Amino acid sequence: MINSEIKVAIASRSFSRNKILRNEVIERYSNVKFNDNGLSLKGELLVDFLQGITHAIIALEKIDSCILSQLPELQVISKYGVGLDMIDMQAMQKYNVKLGWTGGVNRRSVSELVISFAISLLRHVPESNREVLSGTWQQHVGRQLSGRTVGIIGCGHVGQDLVKMLQPFGCSILVNDIKNYHEFYKQYNIKAVEKEELLNKSDIVTLHTPLDNSTRNMLTAERLSLMKHNAILINIARGGLLDEGALKKMLINGGLGGAALDVFLIEPPNDNELLKLPNFIATSHIGGSAEESILAMGMAAISGLNTNV
Repeated sequence: MINSEIKVAIASRSFSRNKILRNEVIERYSNVKFNDNGLSLKGELLVDFLQGITHAIIALEKIDSCILSQLPELQVISKYGVGLDMIDMQAMQKYNVKLGWTGGVNRRSVSELVISFAISLLRHVPESNREVLSGTWQQHVGRQLSGRTVGIIGCGHVGQDLVKMLQPFGCSILVNDIKNYHEFYKQYNIKAVEKEELLNKSDIVTLHTPLDNSTRNMLTAERLSLMKHNAILINIARGGLLDEGALKKMLINGGLGGAALDVFLIEPPNDNELLKLPNFIATSHIGGSAEESILAMGMAAISGLNTNV
């Protein structure tokens, strides 16, 4: 049955462009507006777009006290995507706006990309590809993912899915998380360790934590220096978790075997020296951008509009 009382706005540009998700919303709600102009909605533009709206779906739009104070009719904000770092939860509580959110709906998309990055860097795929394109033909001796030690910082939805996907590779797995998933660790023979030990012993280190005051710049230059000189670092979580300048120096000086970043402190990144390094992979925040994942996140966001007010 179509709901005619709720006024819905879709601030997300990518959601608004997706025909399947658009049709799903329209089938459920009669009063819907989309971001059809493809605008980057922030500040007053976002306030104007959400004016008079009771329920909204957002993606990367920043929601804070200033925004919410100007939207007295807004009752529910549903998140398209998994990160909540753009939403001021204290402000949401202050203005009695409910959050519709489902964690981990894109976990398989992210996990698969982690494995593709790891194998690509271990086998020198980026470097070999660039050489072939420039007319150079030489073989690179790499290493297999099988049997390597993988360190996972953050063992929530994505971290646990990655553990499952690594099982056929026979990897030793170290984890670090503020929560103790004891039963899961026991089931998969995982060892929980401090960050320093994980960095020191792992062949591949991959980050899967949210960005907040406790994780911001958690991989400082000092911590990065603990890693093996031929280790691989992967960040598909959030920009700002590591010192990108220190990472670049280590990649140049042989202090690290390779790195892959799908997220950056500043997006799009502007450090061309880092981007052009042969042992570095950069992608444009595509961790959750598989077709299956996009639909799963969109359906979760639509369901989130039903959050009780």
